[in-house]
Amino acid sequence: FTVTKKNCKQAEVPESCTVIPNKQGTAPGMWFVQNGKIFISIPGVPFEMKAMITDYIIPMLKSRAGNNAIVHKTILTQGIGESFLADLIADWENNLPENVHLAYLPSPGLVRLRLTAKGTDKDALINIIDNEIEKLQKIIPEYIYGFDTEALEQIIGDLLIKKGKTLVTAESCTGGYIAHCITKVPGCSAYFKGSVIAYSNETKENILDVKHETLVEYGAVSEETVKEMAENARKKLEADYSIAVSGIAGPDGGSAEKPVGLVYIGVASADSVIVQKFNFGNNRMINIERATVFALNMLRKEILNK
Repeated sequence: FTVTKKNCKQAEVPESCTVIPNKQGTAPGMWFVQNGKIFISIPGVPFEMKAMITDYIIPMLKSRAGNNAIVHKTILTQGIGESFLADLIADWENNLPENVHLAYLPSPGLVRLRLTAKGTDKDALINIIDNEIEKLQKIIPEYIYGFDTEALEQIIGDLLIKKGKTLVTAESCTGGYIAHCITKVPGCSAYFKGSVIAYSNETKENILDVKHETLVEYGAVSEETVKEMAENARKKLEADYSIAVSGIAGPDGGSAEKPVGLVYIGVASADSVIVQKFNFGNNRMINIERATVFALNMLRKEILNK
């Protein structure tokens, strides 16, 4: 190919740098060492950047690290806010070994706790992390649902397959988001039978057989309505479990009695219906995400209790 003036300009680098080759493009990366610190400059094109990091930068950093080892483990929690969780595990956190660091990583409805251990013996670090997790599980067993990259919907799918059970959803304010999360899991057709998005009262009545009297007396956002949604969805779609959700996602539609963020979530099985009330907040998408996470975790607990 023809080398342009622009290509020649890209080839000009400071004398103090080590050139990082770019096999995917023409702009090189640069590696500087100054006062014991490393500075790296690489192109912003994603596939070029990724190749340079994988092929050159990570190996170069590892070679400088010598025998140092770093071990990460992430504990996944649901059902408790970051501040409350921090108070609950404060003594455990304060007594972590000096080479173990804890980071709080909150997201809508979830808090991830990432433990990082540094040392020279990787196996020893793994044992240290495992011991600390064992202590933590005794403190907050009801809030831990998984580890590392496990998704709540994947955990639920595994449980349903293991027990040979099926699931349906009846969604109002979440608008199918719960079903969306469930169907992200490959092989979900083995246990997920479908979803009814009953956004309007007419759909709740005509498709899910929610009594007109229930809607008039209690409203669409109520324990009574969600209970009927959960029971009837499970029966009509002939599933073992159902999730039902109705709420006020916002930003409009709230009142003093039923504010934005009010959500009722129900989980039904053959012998019980559990409905819980939640007050999330004013952000529409975050409310939908939180409702989804809380609904999935309610189902997880119900399956485990059977």
